[in-house]
Amino acid sequence: MDAVRFGILGPLEVSGGAPQAAKLRGVLGTLLVRANEVVSVDTLIDELWPDSPPRTAPTTLQVYVSHLRKALRTADPHHGRDTLVTRRPGYLVRVTPDELDATAFLDLSGRGHRALHDGDFAAAAGLQRRALALWRGPLLGDIPHGPLLEGAAVRLDEARTTALDERVRAELHLGMHRELVPELRELAAEYPLREEFHAHLMVALYRCGRQAEALRVFARLRQTLVEELGIEPGPGTRRLQRLILEGDPALARPEPDAGPGGPGGGVRGGDTALPAADASFVGRADELALVDRLLRGTSDTGGDVVAVTGMPGVGKTALAFLAAHRAADAFPGGLRLWDLSGGGRPPSPAPARGRRALLVVDGVTSEAEVRPLLPLGHTVLLTARRVPAGLPGLRTVLLGPWRPEESRQLVRLFGGHGEGGRITADEAGAVAELCGRLPLAVRAAAAQLAARPHWTPATLTARLRAEDGRLDALRAGDIDVRARLLTAYEGCAQGRRREFRLLSLLPPGPFDAARAAAALDLTEARALAALEGLADDRLVEADRDGWRLPELLRLLAAERLAGEEDPASVRAAVRRVCLAYARDAAEPRRATAPDAPGLVRLARAAHEAGLWELTVRLTDGLAGCAPPDSGAEEECYALALDAARRCADRPAEARMLRLLAELASRYRRSTRARDLFARALELARECGDEEEAGRALVGLAELLLDGGSAGEAAGLLEPALAVLSAPGHPRGRYEAARARALVALAQEGPEAARVWFEECLTLAGALDDPGLRMYARRSLRALDIPADEPGAGFGAVEIRPGLWRIHRDGPYAGASPTWGGPCR
Repeated sequence: MDAVRFGILGPLEVSGGAPQAAKLRGVLGTLLVRANEVVSVDTLIDELWPDSPPRTAPTTLQVYVSHLRKALRTADPHHGRDTLVTRRPGYLVRVTPDELDATAFLDLSGRGHRALHDGDFAAAAGLQRRALALWRGPLLGDIPHGPLLEGAAVRLDEARTTALDERVRAELHLGMHRELVPELRELAAEYPLREEFHAHLMVALYRCGRQAEALRVFARLRQTLVEELGIEPGPGTRRLQRLILEGDPALARPEPDAGPGGPGGGVRGGDTALPAADASFVGRADELALVDRLLRGTSDTGGDVVAVTGMPGVGKTALAFLAAHRAADAFPGGLRLWDLSGGGRPPSPAPARGRRALLVVDGVTSEAEVRPLLPLGHTVLLTARRVPAGLPGLRTVLLGPWRPEESRQLVRLFGGHGEGGRITADEAGAVAELCGRLPLAVRAAAAQLAARPHWTPATLTARLRAEDGRLDALRAGDIDVRARLLTAYEGCAQGRRREFRLLSLLPPGPFDAARAAAALDLTEARALAALEGLADDRLVEADRDGWRLPELLRLLAAERLAGEEDPASVRAAVRRVCLAYARDAAEPRRATAPDAPGLVRLARAAHEAGLWELTVRLTDGLAGCAPPDSGAEEECYALALDAARRCADRPAEARMLRLLAELASRYRRSTRARDLFARALELARECGDEEEAGRALVGLAELLLDGGSAGEAAGLLEPALAVLSAPGHPRGRYEAARARALVALAQEGPEAARVWFEECLTLAGALDDPGLRMYARRSLRALDIPADEPGAGFGAVEIRPGLWRIHRDGPYAGASPTWGGPCR
């Protein structure tokens, strides 16, 4: 009996009969996609139950595996028992290359690719036809796809499209243009954004004497790209249009001896001398040194590969060109460029042994484009968004945005603006930060400034500060940042794109897997896997603080979320994210200064989504940390006040009135503060909230103390202290004791104040709040300053952590104090 043979390029097939149960087919299909590799139990569970695995999933999976083993033994009594084996931490399916259609496909298409580059077009066409004949439909089309199968389907579908493209190229070289026209029309309709099929159709029509139709194909392609992506066709396709317009005679006939890069086949690529490096290149000293070291350490015989990878617009090509020129003395065979976006021949072999050459390959999208170059004897320096994994000896340099310390160097890109005819280094740094320090974006901003003499750097900064218009502002001439970023987004699977969109709901800055899980509605383990996939696609970054969306990609994700996501699912995701942050902010000392901008942003989002209770909870978290600025804090409290009224939460309404009053008092808007404290006191008493009533009294007392009425302030603090002395009000009691200490200092002197500051220290310990504890200790130390030393007499009083008032003639003498800055 023949060995069991498996088919996954279409519905699942097993010689001797595939299992009928859906879950068994799912297990076998997942294992076959990773044939000869161990697939973990967790991965299989995620694939079988992507939404909510049952508690019994591991046990159930063992049962499925047992049934599969029996089915495989029935299909092949001699070898079936050895096909599915247990290997920690999961299972493995063993197959030979000829027992699985996907393996056979990759082998045939790889051989066809090599034949094409060797100029053997008949063999290339034949091999790719045999490879494509193995496809019976979408990968495992009869099995629901989880994360693993979805990724595999995208990868193999791309491999199938590449094989189809190379088969057509070979057949065009063989003079089969008339036979190809009907198929190419179908392919152009099926793949409206794939330029190569439109280019092949243009060549085929032109060779059939149908020049006008060929030009109409280009016009339709251009219209589609502009409308869908906002981009023009690539340089290779535009060059082909020019050749057709000029009636190029070489393009009119196949040229089998021209090699796969000649116009006869329309293959992209071009081996040319390496252009000069960018004279305005800035920064990147560490990355340049690393690439230089890697290039100089390569073998004299060639075959080594150094890859510069990173997100679109990060400057991969500019860095590769400069690094190549700097290392030129190590490559006596010369520097060459193969631009995969242009037309021309593929690279020729490197010079004789001992004169090693460097080939820069720009715009790599897969390892299949690079592998045929390795035997040619070049050292290869390539640029790619994704790491072309699988290449032997590959060394990778990941290029990120400019580092913060490099921002001030960017003034060179803005020559001719600002004071004295130039923008200042600080202004250039501010623009760079708004551009996420992405080189393409900074250059677009510089081009905008250069094109508008009436703009100042402040004008440009104001345009960029508005998040909803920033990507529009970063378009200048041929530079379109949004279009470049979209190439990374559009190149992802649908599921990855949705994950990217939902992450835009997180506040800017670093986040962990738990917060990503809230946005994505996944477990932490699956969220982490999603983040790793997005990092591979260069849509998120990993750093020592966790994960982050690069600034401009965050804006793109927000745009795509608004344009592509159902409003109900957005609201549900906003709720999940706000709940996660609200829980964190409610924990003692979790809401710190770095969290404040995020809490403000999330409170706005919650209010916009009509999530009134969450708006209040998030704003309560903000009340415990330093605000990003007074305007944002005041807006947040006002939104929470509105939300409290909408959900009829009267204690929260009193609390927000008191917080608004404290903010008004902090910024010396005394009349407004007095009115807000009075309203908060009235409402707190009406709803029986003793702590809020006590804290409103504290606020009114402090206003009186600021006005020089220490006696009246003491009168208000008596009932406040009485209310706040009850158990359960430690923070309110702390604030009352702090205010009472200040009154004692004004009325009786340092020793009277000491008792109250010591109580503050005790309460701060109970609250486990380091900031309040340090304030109490500073205040107690100030009481001990000898009378003849600077600072004696308490002319400067720290009335609350980080906020000072200065009186010329001692503590609270007179009614017009001078306000001091925050304590450092």
